[in-house]
Parts: sequence; structure tokens; C-alpha cells
Amino acid sequence: MPIVGQSAETTDWVSRFADEVIEESERRAPGKPVVVASGLSPSGPIHLGNLREVMTPHLVADEIRRRGHQVRHLISWDDYDRYRKVPAGVPGVDDSWAEHIGKPLTSVPAPKGSAHPNWAEHFKAAMVDALAELGVEFDGISQTAQYTSGVYREQILHAMAHRGDIDAILDQYRTKKAPAAAKKQQQKPLDEAEVEAAEGSGAAAEDDGSSGSAGYFPYKPYCGNCEKDLTTVTSYDDATTELSYTCNACGFSETVRLNEFNRGKLVWKVDWPMRWAYEGVVFEPSGVDHSSPGSSFQVGGQIVGIFGGKQPIGPMYAFVGISGMAKMSSSKGGVPTPGDALKIMEPQLLRWLYARRRPNQSFKIAFDQEIQRLYDEWDKLDAKVADGSALPGDVAAHARAVGTAAGELPRTARVLPYRTLASVADITAGHEDQALRILSELDPDNPLTTLDEARPRYDKAEAWINTQVPADQRTIVRDEPDAELLKSLDEASQQSLRLLLDGLASHWSLDGLTHLVYGVPKVQAGFSADATPKELPAEIKTAQRTFFALLYRLLVSRDTGPRLPTLLLAVGQERVRALLGE
Repeated sequence: MPIVGQSAETTDWVSRFADEVIEESERRAPGKPVVVASGLSPSGPIHLGNLREVMTPHLVADEIRRRGHQVRHLISWDDYDRYRKVPAGVPGVDDSWAEHIGKPLTSVPAPKGSAHPNWAEHFKAAMVDALAELGVEFDGISQTAQYTSGVYREQILHAMAHRGDIDAILDQYRTKKAPAAAKKQQQKPLDEAEVEAAEGSGAAAEDDGSSGSAGYFPYKPYCGNCEKDLTTVTSYDDATTELSYTCNACGFSETVRLNEFNRGKLVWKVDWPMRWAYEGVVFEPSGVDHSSPGSSFQVGGQIVGIFGGKQPIGPMYAFVGISGMAKMSSSKGGVPTPGDALKIMEPQLLRWLYARRRPNQSFKIAFDQEIQRLYDEWDKLDAKVADGSALPGDVAAHARAVGTAAGELPRTARVLPYRTLASVADITAGHEDQALRILSELDPDNPLTTLDEARPRYDKAEAWINTQVPADQRTIVRDEPDAELLKSLDEASQQSLRLLLDGLASHWSLDGLTHLVYGVPKVQAGFSADATPKELPAEIKTAQRTFFALLYRLLVSRDTGPRLPTLLLAVGQERVRALLGE
């Protein structure tokens, strides 16, 4: 079934693409499973920009499954691509890996200490684990396996036979320049501020083949001696498929028969459309960089006809931004991966970020304090969906976030605010018994009995505190009262502390302490603790801020910190009384 509650007027972007893809699939291949595709190159850590290459077709494929149709989501692992550069900041990798540049990714050693057999498998494994946690169902295809087993032999021979036609198509674009905006986007570095959602499928390659003295060829052999693709085809005989090449790296040369040779691949701009035709792909998105004149997606739309296929429906997808990251973990300046994100947020939240925005809309994934606001927004949506007050589009995005056609993703049994869990994890510094004590006091009428009820959200919040919050922003509760500060307080400040201390015992819960700390400045000014902001003068807000700053200085020697009600619960009533000078 489609996402419930949707009408023709309120369908979300996923439903609209699903309609289009189902209709187009029936036109192209009636009665056969719908085929959508993604491509990822495991040339280094696969980042959150690349995840959009997967999540866009995943969400569409999942909606098609919900409607009862058979669908295949293919992920082509471009592990037969050449190794182009040694990425910076990858543990277990040094400059010696430069000697492998030009080899297939599956022929490059994995980083030191890896349990995987080669470079490609090492980086593929992390993405596979992340996709499993995200509930993404897919059929993985290793391009190394496809090429080296001869699966594409007929397609290769066909491309070589039609190399003149391919060359003519490519030649239309070779002298064209990309618009300034597109060039600027292509040149923008991948960094923590803005992660390009660059296509995994050979995005860096943009190789259209080589034209030497023997003419143009859309195929490159990997050298039989050094395994690198720094080769030039010197001759080819269509009748016998005899191909000769020379390696520009080591000087090796040989003659082979292409109809029985499996150590090479079609160049990227030919390889991609060949696969569209071979797999019958109906839907595959492409990044901003492949939407300029002469780019792979545009040129592929013409070349695919040579292989008897059609270009997929292919929305352009926009950048994925990153909001802060204290400890960078990935290549190219530390661009974070899906695995990095899933250490600090539940899969439902990450799915929601991709589901709620159309592919051509950019968005940010928060690694800084903004993650707390995002979680608040998510929890509010969760509550609105539960009580039936959410808007249809929000209901659809929520449904796509919490589960798939196969069922709901595992979720935290007892949902507590992420910011509260983060504060507790911060203050208790890994002491689970203390964390449980504090969390059990949040709601005395329905106390938490085990930390497992708050997992995995508690673990994600704790990981965020430990990996993304700088040490100088961590909360350290004072061991002894600040006698000098207490002695210097004026009568009004002393009175505010007395009012707080007098109310601690009867307000010892999260809601009770919230009412108490906001109420003290109201009572001091002669108003009821229950007075609403509309009933109070503007000066009350200033008085509240002054009171809060005093409490933070007395408790943690800073002007700010975790939300005071949570902090008070964490410190414990006896210690609070001591630190406030009772």
C-alpha cells in the first residue's frame, strides 16, 4: 500500500516519482520487476553526500514495494575503477600507497590493520553495515566481478565495433565548457561545511577514452605486467578482435583477443550507459556535477541508444551540508560517513533528513549542538503523527523514516529527549549507575527501570558527547562550594537561592524542577510561580537569565551548561544543597 493518508493533491516527492517510475517501467518492460539503481565507488570513505545517491532510489523503490510491485534496487560497486589518489587522513595508509595509483581498486592493498582483502572491500564494508542499520534493501553488483568474469564481453565488443559512433557523440561536447556556476560547484572542495552529493559511479573519472595514432577506443586494458590502466591501445582488428596495447607506466606491451580477454573496462562515459541498457534501469539519480553540458548523464542519454537501451528517469540531487564536526574521521578533509552519523543518531532520524527534502533541495546533517534541535523537531513530529495532527506530507516523511515495506526499524522503547540524555551522559561521564539514577528521577510516577529502555538513543547521545563536544565545553560539577562567590552575594541573590533550596524536595522531578527554576525569579518579583509570560514584565526574563547564570557558576563554574532541571537531577539533591551553600 502507498503511505497512508495520501491523496493526489498531497502526495510527497517520493510518491510522485514512484508513480512515474511504475508507469515508465510498464512501458519499457511490462510484467518485469522495476529496476532502480545507485553507483558507489569505494575509492575511500563513502561520505554522507554519496548516501543521497542511495537514499533517493531506496525511498522510491520502497514506495513501489509498498504498493505490491516487484522492484530491484541495484547498487553497482565501482570497485574496478582505477585508484586515483591516496586520500588524506585514512588510518593505516601512508605515502607508499601512491605506487598503486592506476590499478583497479580491488588490486590495491587494504589499509594496515584491516580485516578485508583489498582497498575496495575495506571501504565497501563500512557502507554495507550502515545501509543495513538504515534498512536499505539492495542487490550489490561488483563491477570487478562483472568485468573479470566476462559478463560484459558482448557489450565491450559492441562498443568497440561502434567506436566511431561513440566518438562522434562525445566530440559534440569536447569543446563545450561548463557554465561558470557548474564549474564552481565541480571545483568546490569537499569539506566539513558542505559535502557535495557527488555521484559514486565514476564521478571523479569523467573519462571518455583515448585517441592515439590508431584512433579512438572506448576501452582501456589494465596492464598485464604492472596492473595499471596507463595504457594506450595501438591497434584493433574488428574481425579477429585482436587488440594491441602499450603500457606507458612500465613499457610492457602485448596483443590479446578481446573476445576472450577480461582485464580491462569500458571508459566511464560509455560504461555507465552500457549498464543502463544491460540492467534495464528505469530510475537513477545523478549529482549536480553530472548535469552540466558534456557530463556523463547528458552524454550517456545519447550513448545508451547504441546499446539498445533508454536513459533512466534521473532527478538531479543537491548538496548535503555538514553542521560542525569536532573529530573528523574521513578522507578529503574529514568528510563524515553514514557510519559516523549513525554513531550519534538513530537511523530513523537520518532517514527522515533524506526523506523530507526533495532531491534538488540541499540540507544539512548536524554534528554540533544543532543535533539537539533536530531531535526536538523529530520528537514533536512523532507526537503529532501519534495524535493525528501532522500534515499529510509530514506523515509520509515520518512513515518512510520509521520503517520500510518490510516493517518498522528497531527503535528506542522509552523515548526521552536527546538533549536530556546528552546532558546526563555528559555529567555522569560513563557511570551507568549514576545515569540510571538520574533518568529514573525524571518522571517519579513512571520511573525508568533499566538503561536498556532508553537505548539505543542513550548510546547515540553519549557518543555525541564523547566524540563531538570539545573538552572545554564538557560539564564538570564542582567538588566543593565556591565559598568566595557565596560570600559575595547580595541579599536578592541569597534570597533566590533560599527559594530554590526550600522547593527542591517537593519539586524533585524534571517537570517539577523546570517549574521551580523558572518560578523563583517570578516569586521574587511578587508574581505567582504559575504566571505566564504574557502576565509578566520584560524584566523577568532578564532576572531569570541572571539567576540561571548564578546557578551555573555555583554548580559548574561556568555561565552556561546543560538545562538546569537536568543538571540539578544529575548533581543530586544533597550535593546541590551543599554547592548552593545550605
